[in-house]
Amino acid sequence: MRVALVVVGALALAASGCREKDSGRPSPATSASAPAGSASAPALMPIPRDAPTATPPPTGAPAAACPPEMVRAGRVCVDRWEAQLIDKSSGQALSPYYPPSRALAVRLRDQWDKERLTTGGPEAQAIGVPALPAWQTQREPELLAVSRPGAVPNGYVSGVQADRACKAAGKRLCTNAEWVTACEGAARRPFPYGDKYRQGACNIFRAKHPASVLHDNPSVGHLDPRLNLVRDASGPLLRPTGGTPECKSDWGDAGAAWDMNGNLDEWVEDEKGRFNGGFFSRSKKDGCASTVGAHPKAYFDYSTGVRCCRDAG
Repeated sequence: MRVALVVVGALALAASGCREKDSGRPSPATSASAPAGSASAPALMPIPRDAPTATPPPTGAPAAACPPEMVRAGRVCVDRWEAQLIDKSSGQALSPYYPPSRALAVRLRDQWDKERLTTGGPEAQAIGVPALPAWQTQREPELLAVSRPGAVPNGYVSGVQADRACKAAGKRLCTNAEWVTACEGAARRPFPYGDKYRQGACNIFRAKHPASVLHDNPSVGHLDPRLNLVRDASGPLLRPTGGTPECKSDWGDAGAAWDMNGNLDEWVEDEKGRFNGGFFSRSKKDGCASTVGAHPKAYFDYSTGVRCCRDAG
């Protein structure tokens, strides 16, 4: 009964939209079970030339105490890239366009395959719902957070699910202070790339808001699985991990972390609920100081994702 109440409460919060949102993710599995209007997942963008692959750092580098997919940032290891969620028992990737819950994902797929035909203009109505992997309609996934470049990161993640997925990977959520330190880099700059805001350096403050495109209103429909499929002239609003090369929090010989400002909001450890960094359409220019503490850990919408930490060995 308590679980049901938490889910209902989270849905109610997400349906009303994040109060602090301004107005204005290997690729997903292709084996899918979906209605006729389903959209194909967009092709992944090329991995930037300077984005590191998951290989160990040079011998003797400060990051030696961290696994290869993490960077040493002060006293902790931090994921280099925003998380893709996979099923721990099978290794299969969850669709990044749905909440990581079997029943809810199926419900939203079926709901929006119908509602899209009467919501928004003709162009919005033509955008089909993304395919949902067949296995994901049949059983509840065992969430595991994986950090890798060139993957569409999972949105629609609650703080509770983010915590569970990090722990399954032998990691944890970053504290707020750890997250900010990692974002600022070794030089302790207010933006991953420097001291002053530069439009386009990170994937934030995009001209389009996906809910405005699909629903003619940025404050509604925040569980529509099509939101992170919306594109503008420069490509998808949600980019694959490492898809914005300049948005790099540099830690010298240890390497770097990508997309800590923009792309998706990232849950951090906070009893009351908090996510940091901003997402692609948030109209803010506060860089590593960007944070939202208005929602409980059960909250989720299309813009909420995760990046994990662990103590340095």
